[in-house]
Amino acid sequence: MVGMLADWWWLTLVSATVIGGLLTWHGLSLLSQLRSALPARFGMTVRWYAVAAFFLPVGAIFGAILALDLADPWHSRLLLAHQAVNILGFVGLTVSATLLTLWPTMVRTRMEEAATSLSRIALPTMAAGSLVAAAGALGGWVPVALLGLFAYLVGVGLVGRILIRTGMRKLPEGYMGWSVASGIAWLFITVVIALILVAAQGIQTSVMGALTIPFVAGFLLQTLLGAMSYILPSTMGGGPATVRASLAAINRGGIYRVTVLNLCIALFALPAGMLPSWVRAMVSIVGAVAFAAFIPLMISSAKVSIAGRRRLIPQRAASQSPASGTADAAAGSVTLGMPSTVGRPSSADAGASQVDAATRAGGSTRVAAGTDTPERKPNPLRQIVAGVLTVLLAAGAGIAVAPQSAGIGLSDGAQNAVQATGNTTEVTMHANQDMRFDPGEIEVPVGDRLVVTLINDDPTNVHDLVFTNGATSGRVGPGETAEVDAGIITDHVEGWCSVIGHRSMGMTVNVIPVDEQGNPVGAADHKNHGAGAASAADDAQDPAAGVDFNAAPGEAFEVRDPALDPAPNETVHELTLDVQEVAREVAPGVTMDAWTFNGDYMGPTLRGKVGDVFEVTLTNSGSMGHSVDFHAGDVSPDDTMRTIAPGESLMYRFEAVRSGIWLYHCSTAPMSTHVAAGMFGAVIIDPPDLPKVDREYLLVQNETYLTVPPADQPDLPEGANAVVDPAGIAAGTPSLTMFNGHATQYMHEKLSAHTDERVRIWVLAAGPSKGSSFHVVGGQFDTVYKEGAYLLSPTSPGIPSGTGGAQALDLAPAQGGFVEMSFPEAGTYTFVNHSFAEAERGARGQIEVTE
Repeated sequence: MVGMLADWWWLTLVSATVIGGLLTWHGLSLLSQLRSALPARFGMTVRWYAVAAFFLPVGAIFGAILALDLADPWHSRLLLAHQAVNILGFVGLTVSATLLTLWPTMVRTRMEEAATSLSRIALPTMAAGSLVAAAGALGGWVPVALLGLFAYLVGVGLVGRILIRTGMRKLPEGYMGWSVASGIAWLFITVVIALILVAAQGIQTSVMGALTIPFVAGFLLQTLLGAMSYILPSTMGGGPATVRASLAAINRGGIYRVTVLNLCIALFALPAGMLPSWVRAMVSIVGAVAFAAFIPLMISSAKVSIAGRRRLIPQRAASQSPASGTADAAAGSVTLGMPSTVGRPSSADAGASQVDAATRAGGSTRVAAGTDTPERKPNPLRQIVAGVLTVLLAAGAGIAVAPQSAGIGLSDGAQNAVQATGNTTEVTMHANQDMRFDPGEIEVPVGDRLVVTLINDDPTNVHDLVFTNGATSGRVGPGETAEVDAGIITDHVEGWCSVIGHRSMGMTVNVIPVDEQGNPVGAADHKNHGAGAASAADDAQDPAAGVDFNAAPGEAFEVRDPALDPAPNETVHELTLDVQEVAREVAPGVTMDAWTFNGDYMGPTLRGKVGDVFEVTLTNSGSMGHSVDFHAGDVSPDDTMRTIAPGESLMYRFEAVRSGIWLYHCSTAPMSTHVAAGMFGAVIIDPPDLPKVDREYLLVQNETYLTVPPADQPDLPEGANAVVDPAGIAAGTPSLTMFNGHATQYMHEKLSAHTDERVRIWVLAAGPSKGSSFHVVGGQFDTVYKEGAYLLSPTSPGIPSGTGGAQALDLAPAQGGFVEMSFPEAGTYTFVNHSFAEAERGARGQIEVTE
């Protein structure tokens, strides 16, 4: 894990080798012990533990290769093969083999007669299925992968048949039984979903994303916690009475918890956009609480077990005393030193018998504190109803927080003034790659209900459809479909795509009510659009309007180091740019929904020499389409600069053939929005024979345009109080102009130099719209390099020098260069964009010069 997070492939490789070696040794050890042991009925289970152990080293190899961030299609192929071997093979086989013997023990009945013979078919079928699925994924052979998944599904079905037949003799008890049963059901469901998705989408990274929730939460966690709810009390011991009491404690409210968990998992596993964002959030919280309940109940169970064992200590001590042993022996009522229970059950056993009876009935009876008397067991049906109501209340709370996200609202106050016809107008609308809805205008008979089926035909971008009455489709991925009930149409209604920047590019639709003759009805000024008016008011608010530009950045903000390292010696530079949409501070008190390369507002800086090769892997971990354009590369944009959908990746390879400082940025439309949101960075290619200097810095200027987030914006990062405002970009008045992604950082964390040191400052104007006139107050430049050429140099032949100097480096958007100077006197020198309006918006910093 550390190797993956730190991008240390060598550590990932070493870890994978160690883990693979340990599991191989474990598997061989199991087989060795099995060969030397006497034949046993369930020796087959041990064999399958060994087989499962051999799957993990293969999965570890795939995982180590995945850490190299290969481009698609190999990334997707390896990921699916990795999951098939590790999850279906290692985890699935281990769990299935364990449940063949554990399940009858948990439900306290004998094993199904055909269990041994069926398991001899089921487990090899599952093993073969996972291997075939992995091979199909690696080769990109969809039919082979489907064949493997189907075989695995057959094996899981056979295991499920064994468990069901066993459970029919005696129903599972409380949380432990029903949680394990639910887990196996989710394993079956997850493989079915995998079959459908691979058949429909092929071998894509997005397939594994859709399987994460049902597999991890539905299968793994439920099976693990259910089994632990039985194993922990049983292994803590303390005698039958104590074990039964601790089982009752850990399984408290079991059926209620299982009901809540499975409903939450089912809802949360729905494709993005089907649930309003706040409903999804509330459901996830309730599900997390239901899972977390295991911890306090486990502690409660341990306390019951400890108390039970403590009660046995005096009894055992008394039974071992000479007087007690003589008296009991004389009575002929005890053997082996145990206290007599003939004719009078002990209080512990008496209480336990009641607990046992209650646990068998529902598994949720609990023992009253300080007594051995069980409380009355809640009715299982009531627990189911309570679980359903809990989830419904959570969903209702999510709708109450943001009713517009659930499509609840009125188009205007005229709703009640127009007679509803009872008819429904159904329209199919397409979201196109050219940022348009088709059709862009819909005529609806006044009083009809409008239902729109939105189809996203854009192969790379996520879109949605929001109406002024609050009805919304939710986010719709490429190739997906959603239905929007726009309500009864009584007046003009406007719709748009709420993905930032898309509305400004023309993704709007007008709904026009018409009478029986087809003439428009109602006002066209949209004056009563409610939510739309609120949105417009929100757009007028700039979160940066009240920024104190003398204030220091927030405590959690990490100042970006402007100091540059020399170009590395290697000639091939490998880098991964991972698109992340996160909350990042850009000024004191202003944290925006930033779209980033590698999680920072302003991406990483690349540096090399002429002739170096750069191999950049772009991965999209965001919620919409993104791309990258390296100005330093002289390549065709058709493939390398294409927009990739969430979950996809591409390889961008270029050779640096010309020197200079070059911009890179996201090239997905609208580019101005993506750049203003933080998707830009610098590539420095050193000119030949670049002189050494004492200090070297990089300052990348950009501007951003902000507004407050809409109340119903989906997937807004926690802590964000600002989003990019496309209308502000069009108006041309920035909210902030910054160096290296923050408006005040270098006023408080100053650049440094000593007197008479030679200082070089690289400057790049990233835009999206504003250039820079870079100036150092109190300083003069004796060297100026702009757009690949020297304009002023004291040493280069043919370049003006002598007594000449420069006061500013003028850069249009996407231009760059460097200046050099020395400071004869100590002091604090302020650097600014000499377009003072931009300096006053944050484009300034300071250099502290000491002797």
